[in-house]
Amino acid sequence: MKNKICVIGLGYVGLPLAHAFSSKYEVVGFDIAQWRIDELSNGYDRTLELDENQVKEALKNGMKFTLNTQDIKDCNIYIVTVPTPIDKHKKPDLTPLIKASETIGKVLKIGDIVIYESTVYPGATEEDCVPVLEKFSGLKFNQDFYCGYSPERINPGDKEHTVTKILKVTSGSTPEIGKKVDGLYASIITAGTHLAPTIKVAEAAKVIENSQRDINIAFVNELSMIFNRLGIDTNAVLAAAGTKWNFLPFKPGLVGGHCIGVDPYYLTHKAQEVGYNPEIILAGRRLNDNMGIYVANQVVKLMIKKGHKIEGARVLVLGITFKENCPDIRNSRVIDVIRELQDFGCSVEVSDYWADKDEVKHEYDLELIDAPSFEKYEAVVLAVAHDKYKQLNLELNIQNSKLVTFDIKGILDNADGRL
Repeated sequence: MKNKICVIGLGYVGLPLAHAFSSKYEVVGFDIAQWRIDELSNGYDRTLELDENQVKEALKNGMKFTLNTQDIKDCNIYIVTVPTPIDKHKKPDLTPLIKASETIGKVLKIGDIVIYESTVYPGATEEDCVPVLEKFSGLKFNQDFYCGYSPERINPGDKEHTVTKILKVTSGSTPEIGKKVDGLYASIITAGTHLAPTIKVAEAAKVIENSQRDINIAFVNELSMIFNRLGIDTNAVLAAAGTKWNFLPFKPGLVGGHCIGVDPYYLTHKAQEVGYNPEIILAGRRLNDNMGIYVANQVVKLMIKKGHKIEGARVLVLGITFKENCPDIRNSRVIDVIRELQDFGCSVEVSDYWADKDEVKHEYDLELIDAPSFEKYEAVVLAVAHDKYKQLNLELNIQNSKLVTFDIKGILDNADGRL
């Protein structure tokens, strides 16, 4: 039977994946947001993962964007790429995943395969999602329908490591289905695939990728705090240590986004559920979660040293997205710096030429400003290393001024403070 694929969730992960599959298969892109469907149907992707030509190319190939479940009834492969956030208590929120499973369950047929790409803790696919599929379909798992898990590895804003150029981990609920899932992805992934022995292994592999990165960044963040007290340039230390062949090249910074700042909590949740308290992972998370407060405190100390009154001081923050050259503001930890400075009594303005103003207003209740003039501020915080900001040399723009400059990303010359 010829495969007809439905991709559930058309965000940073789902849309590029649907585009890639559309070159070889009939694809339907499903999302619950009417505005998203309308924009994509008109050739516009606000995430900027695809340009207008790529979206129109997918449409030309026959891909359809819809929020109507009637349009996905005749698909035989369903791929779920919805967000897996955490709640205010830092516990996994599987609501989008469960809702997507309900939607699929209502149209699931004998022989269909449901593949999950969303990052979860080991066991979530078979323990949390499969029962929902069975309930809403009336079908039996591994008898009437099957599942797979192939964790997403999309890097938002990265135009070099696109979906087909990143090696893909695959898995299936039976050995036979594992081979089918692997073959499906292998047909479009030029970088190759790795078939894991079980779904749980694939789930675990994904969640530790980001947990490992989180811990390594926490380590260099802690080094930055230590070296700051010792009066040593952290970047200079890392450059020197990096001359050894096996030294890992991590840099200090804010750790946000939809993956690294979230995924470790999925693993720790499952660990605690089975009676183990993961000390290293949680310690790294606590340290990284507090980096925004640390940065704000360093900025305030530098302002005091230069004789500025903190109450009412004007501070400019450059960048609100969670990473450079990308419009994604999800779980950006720059907001922690902003809120802490506001708590000190500072008047904070934010500028980011990549971010969508309406989205920032909705998510963080902040009004972005355009093309700021540095002369009006007591302090400037460079928070995100967008390409345009790399060309800034704030010290040279205002010579002999009392402007405080703090560089979170380590890209400015002679900044007053940096991580």
